[in-house]
Amino acid sequence: MIFDNLPEDVRKKARYPHELLLINLITNHILLFVGLLGVVKDEPWLLLIVPVLSISILTYLVWRALISQKRDHWFVFCHWQLCARRSRFFIGMIALMGLGIVVILVSAGGNLNDLRPGHYAIGGIVMLPTLFSVLVLILMESDAVHKAGIGDVPEWLVKKYPPPEELKANG
Repeated sequence: MIFDNLPEDVRKKARYPHELLLINLITNHILLFVGLLGVVKDEPWLLLIVPVLSISILTYLVWRALISQKRDHWFVFCHWQLCARRSRFFIGMIALMGLGIVVILVSAGGNLNDLRPGHYAIGGIVMLPTLFSVLVLILMESDAVHKAGIGDVPEWLVKKYPPPEELKANG
């Protein structure tokens, strides 16, 4: 639903959580990850920077969404909830990937030097859903930034958190 009577500063604040998630997805999961792939042979533990940094940002987004109702305008609150929902999904994807990697390491006896080509192949398969999620979330969050800018809130959020009386939707 589109709400035309929102001030520009409210729309700008509603874009913030989506922009922060986009920064995490693009900078951390694409640029930093690709950059660290060059040193993974010598220092494989450096790759842990990516999920640790990501989970820190995602945890902040979920925490900030929890306190948003007391602090923010209804429209901003709704966009925090949307971003938190997607952040929780992505935390689950990272956890699932981490679990798969742990299983691979346990099957190799916990020693990185004992990994065989089959372990790497399975590792790639384990990472694929998370990488696909990054790409889909980039598209969804880019759209959410646009929708926050035009005053749009998904209908399921409007039903879950009804707007105050002074806000009128155009449909």
